Amino acid sequence: MKTKNIMYWVFIAPVLAALLIVVVIPFIWGIYYSLTEWSGDMAQTPVFTGFDNYKSLMSDPTFLSALWFTFKYAIVTVIIINVVGFSLALIVTSYIKSKNLLRTIFFMPNLIGGLILGFIWQFIFTNIFNALGEAMGVEMLQGWLATPATGFWGLVILHVWQMAGYIMIIYIAYLQSIPDELLEAADMDGASYFQKLKNVVMPLVAPAFTVSMFLTLSGAFKIYDQNLSLTGGGPGGTTKMIAMDIVDTAFAMNTMGLAQAKAVIFFIIVAILSLTQVYYNKKKEVEL
Repeated sequence: MKTKNIMYWVFIAPVLAALLIVVVIPFIWGIYYSLTEWSGDMAQTPVFTGFDNYKSLMSDPTFLSALWFTFKYAIVTVIIINVVGFSLALIVTSYIKSKNLLRTIFFMPNLIGGLILGFIWQFIFTNIFNALGEAMGVEMLQGWLATPATGFWGLVILHVWQMAGYIMIIYIAYLQSIPDELLEAADMDGASYFQKLKNVVMPLVAPAFTVSMFLTLSGAFKIYDQNLSLTGGGPGGTTKMIAMDIVDTAFAMNTMGLAQAKAVIFFIIVAILSLTQVYYNKKKEVEL
């Protein structure tokens, strides 16, 4: 038993060391720097200012605007991505012949990098949409990304197109684990498709909703590269998300202490929302 215990710690030690060096220590240092005034210059000694950075954030319109925009974006994308992903999973687990091809097609956007996706959709919104709008005389298609509303929905469309296929894979794994006997029994009882979906399928794939909503919620808050390449935070910073605001505060304004304070608040918000979502979904799993 002693030998087994020693070997256990020998094998787990590199992982713990990496976690400590890459995550724990930087996190602690980050909290310290959030309590200082520092420009990021290694030759400069950070000046301890207490909670001044946190107090200034409460009256920072740029930070509050980015935070509110990110909240709205996260709520909309989490709902749409999970609805679309689950719908696609139902399609590709049906008896259609081309389901394997469709799985590949739906998943492929997730393989493209966020920056590249942003530039691709920027071309679509600003050139193709504009050309179609002019040809058909539809003003709604012209000037996309030029207003806060169209910039918001442009980001939503991009993120849904990228992530729906990935979330679809998670739902497929749970849908395929449903015993055929249960669905056959429901058919024999005369249950309709939607009755089977509500009373048989949904309760059995409830854990998939917990996992998928956690991934999409945390991912929506952390989005940066798509925001940078598609809208750049424009027009006038109205589509700037919290991650971009933190980066701009740190590297454009050279106020590392303030940026770190924003990052700490960002971490707390995402942690609270994610843990609350997981707790609520786990509770719903039991009820179902």
